[in-house]
Amino acid sequence: MISPPPPRARRRLRKPTSATRFHIDFTWWERSEEDLSIYLRRLLPAGLRAALPANQSDNGAEQDWVHPRTGRVLRLNALQRALQDASQRTDFINPEASLVDVLFRILLTNDNNPLSVEEFAAQSGRPAPLILKTIGGRRVYKGIRPVD
Repeated sequence: MISPPPPRARRRLRKPTSATRFHIDFTWWERSEEDLSIYLRRLLPAGLRAALPANQSDNGAEQDWVHPRTGRVLRLNALQRALQDASQRTDFINPEASLVDVLFRILLTNDNNPLSVEEFAAQSGRPAPLILKTIGGRRVYKGIRPVD
């Protein structure tokens, strides 16, 4: 007689609070059916998007780039460079954009350093309870998840 497989260990989920810190989980993008490159291109202002290679799977050759705050030299392709340039613009955090897009952009401008709901609220001008309700539930939007 074949015995059933042992039950999977369930990961204990804690309900996020306003102090919970969130980041972009890029492994979510790897498992997702969504294409990160296409999404990132969509976040760019039209002028920067137009300067990228037309083929959306081609993000250009890597070049050295010096991070303005840390002085670190990074190897960035054309898309990554355009995102760095866009994130320095005052209009990158667009109040007209969807809440999830705004939160994603905030994380990009902060080098994906984890932020709390209160920090998101301060930078976005959106209400903290709405932010928590949106990204604190079971559904993951654009890879924005609590830090383990």
